Amino acid sequence: MANVFIYDKFTPEDNAMLQALYSRSAKSVTDHVERVEKSGSGSFMETFYVGYGHLSIADCGSTTMFIEGLSILADKAIQDWPLYSGQETSTRYIDMSKQPIIDPVATPLSKKILNDWMEFYINSQEELKTHLKGKFPIKEGQKEDVYEKAIAAKAFDVMRGFLPSGITTQLSWHTNLRQAWDKIVLLRNHPLKETRDIANNMLAQLKEKYPNSFCHDNREPQEEYRKKCQDDYNYFNPDEHPDFKFSTNISNEELEKYNYAITARPIKTNLPLSMFELGTVKFDFLLDFGSFRDIQRHRNGSCRMPLVTAKFGFHEWYLSQLPENLFIKAKGLIKAQTEQIAKLDTTPEIRQYYIAMGFKVPCRVSYGLPATVYTLELRSGKAVHPTLRQVAHKMHNAVAEAFPKLKLHSDIEQSEWDIARGLQDITEKKK
Repeated sequence: MANVFIYDKFTPEDNAMLQALYSRSAKSVTDHVERVEKSGSGSFMETFYVGYGHLSIADCGSTTMFIEGLSILADKAIQDWPLYSGQETSTRYIDMSKQPIIDPVATPLSKKILNDWMEFYINSQEELKTHLKGKFPIKEGQKEDVYEKAIAAKAFDVMRGFLPSGITTQLSWHTNLRQAWDKIVLLRNHPLKETRDIANNMLAQLKEKYPNSFCHDNREPQEEYRKKCQDDYNYFNPDEHPDFKFSTNISNEELEKYNYAITARPIKTNLPLSMFELGTVKFDFLLDFGSFRDIQRHRNGSCRMPLVTAKFGFHEWYLSQLPENLFIKAKGLIKAQTEQIAKLDTTPEIRQYYIAMGFKVPCRVSYGLPATVYTLELRSGKAVHPTLRQVAHKMHNAVAEAFPKLKLHSDIEQSEWDIARGLQDITEKKK
């Protein structure tokens, strides 16, 4: 019988060294532990990882960074990475009224734009909650505290559309040492100065904490190439974009080879990863920037980062949820804010900070079939934000039509209200 050992007491660099020793020795890890404890990982990582390009060694050591006080725009830039793991503040459950807002233009006009968004966000919540309680009254047998949480969550779902994208948040990033370097060297060439500053801060702290894993040479041709690519390709910004479009190069004839896998799959079970060989599925759609943040969480494929603009309009769903008085105010606010934002003397990249998250952005995602099915099924659920759920239902219909034999476990039941939202919380267990 195979032996199993768990060693969680080492630093990331020590852990990386401990695993790397397997590649050059058939001895037990128990022997290697003694070697690591005696010699330490410093000289080993410097010699074999950085010195000779054995990048896989740094895959074996991980760290977690916690970044606070950054805009949602910078937050999304960090998460724009196929191997990102971490968490962020949810605008669907947290009152963002006291969060600072980043104002890079720093003029009276730019300040007024941000203040006007936040004034509507703050002053409309109680009126909206009263409206929602009339629309979705508590039912007999339902717990009042759960109901109140569900109403608050529904209100945040609506009001988050009026938060400016420059609102600050916090996130964690759990990554191995190799991926930290690979991502940060891109972030330090990002179009936004805020993101570049965060990247340099992260790199400085990583160098101090793990000097032997972050002593790479800064080669000018590589940096020039990265900067040019970041400037030219970081943002997806077409002049026109379809409301929804589906395309694929997967054929039903090839799919027949996986007949059992596609017809017998139980609920909450993934398709075999070997089905990635069949080809890709691509979706183009318009979605508000607030909900884009959730579709971006599916990283088993390509998800382009959109440039946040006002040119595709404000998502209708947010307005449809408001009582008449707030609806009229919101329409006037959006019109006035759009005109004022256009007057800011700055670049399109910086103008993003002042555009509310309810504005629609162009989205393009490409997945293999297993990731496609996982994404559309998960995002079709009732707890998903309604604007993204609408897109997930369109994905379901397109995939079901293209692949008639493919069994899908999507939740396509229409639902405006689910009190279960009030149970989605992190609470301390009662002893």
